[in-house]
Amino acid sequence: MDNFEDFKLNKQLLNAVSDMGYEAPTPIQQKAIPLISAGHDVLGIAQTGTGKTAAFLLPILYKLKYAQGEDARALIFAPTRELAMQIEANARSLSTYTDLRVVSLYGGIGMKAQKEALEAGVDLIVATPGRFMDLYRDGYIVTKHLKTLVLDEADKIMDMGFMPQIRSILEVIPVKRQNLLFSATFPAIVEKLSEEFLEFPEKVEVAPQATAAETVDQVIYEVPNFKTKVNLVAHLLQDAEHFSRVMIFCRTRKVADDLHKFLIRKVDKNARVIHANKDQNARINAMEAFKGGELRVLVTTDVTSRGIDVNMVSHVINFDIPWIHEDYVHRIGRTGRAFAVGEAISLAHPGELYHIGKIEELIRMPIPRKPIPEEVEVPGTGREEKIAIEREIDQQRRKEDPDFKGAFHEKKKRPTGPPNRGQQDRGKGKKRNSNPGVRGAGRPRNAGGKSGGKGGRKKRR
Repeated sequence: MDNFEDFKLNKQLLNAVSDMGYEAPTPIQQKAIPLISAGHDVLGIAQTGTGKTAAFLLPILYKLKYAQGEDARALIFAPTRELAMQIEANARSLSTYTDLRVVSLYGGIGMKAQKEALEAGVDLIVATPGRFMDLYRDGYIVTKHLKTLVLDEADKIMDMGFMPQIRSILEVIPVKRQNLLFSATFPAIVEKLSEEFLEFPEKVEVAPQATAAETVDQVIYEVPNFKTKVNLVAHLLQDAEHFSRVMIFCRTRKVADDLHKFLIRKVDKNARVIHANKDQNARINAMEAFKGGELRVLVTTDVTSRGIDVNMVSHVINFDIPWIHEDYVHRIGRTGRAFAVGEAISLAHPGELYHIGKIEELIRMPIPRKPIPEEVEVPGTGREEKIAIEREIDQQRRKEDPDFKGAFHEKKKRPTGPPNRGQQDRGKGKKRNSNPGVRGAGRPRNAGGKSGGKGGRKKRR
């Protein structure tokens, strides 16, 4: 299948494909589209940036053909609202020359507009599981006409705890349907899901599981501490021509915010940050500015590591190494897309080298190391950070060897039984003032104060 005409798609879809600049189908499209068009259940394993979204959208849109009835006939689930929005945008672009109605449902915004869109009629729904169930319970979604169900980024759907909702949804949609499951990685939990979800599936795998994109050059800088990471990022971003469009991934929202504040002060005042605490409009505006080339530097968490299709991302910088090792593949997949060449730079302190080793096992290749440039200041590691790194290393070694006793192993607790005789004896003695806040409390009545009689206090001269 050397061109899209070979798939026997209708003219409307072929015109849209041409408008989007797709010249030849990618390997995942060559293998998946004929199988999906033939009605098979398909398990697709393909790294990000290989065109798997179009691989399932094109045959689905071809089957839907035109607007019909009021209720959805195809349903696509995505783990995040960003990915749902991305799939919706692709579906709308591919269905430009048809009257098909595409609606996306996700949280972070009010339901009013989504309810109105559903009431107006829909052919294809793209949704996050939580918002879909909310609208289904409110009576705005009818499922009896669904013929196709897609789980995109299935491993992330499971990581984020959506499976109870997915199973609830499976109970209310027709049993007779086509099921498609796509993922960039294929861990054991996804294999188990595929056995439960798919019926006699055709497996399509265009690259070994969890391989990093071949068009991405990877490198690691081993750094001693957080401040060195910050200084190294600032140094790299000075070359604005080479680092023309950069995504910087952080593990936590706090680190992302702190790094963003530093960058807008010292490096690029237009840098933006995206994470789960940012409101939906801020996230959409930042992503649109980044896609449009108005924004050079985007700091983010793993909320944007999957499904965000931004062309011409020159670099991905892993400011923190991900603890979920599959996320490394998704992060660096933001660059090197659509056969373009990209670079992925990872900054690892001693406590993160364990995760680097696991990532190298996952992608089945060593990642080259580079020395820290001489121009970068390397400050000493503070006491608190040093302890935190040592504690992290201890935990990693204990994970590999349960018998390992490091510097931070759990100490024995002191006995909590009744005190021994010596402790009891020490407790005896002169009775203490039971109420030190009241003067004279605990004294004999005639020991002082105005109590009358001869025992009263003598006047001082």
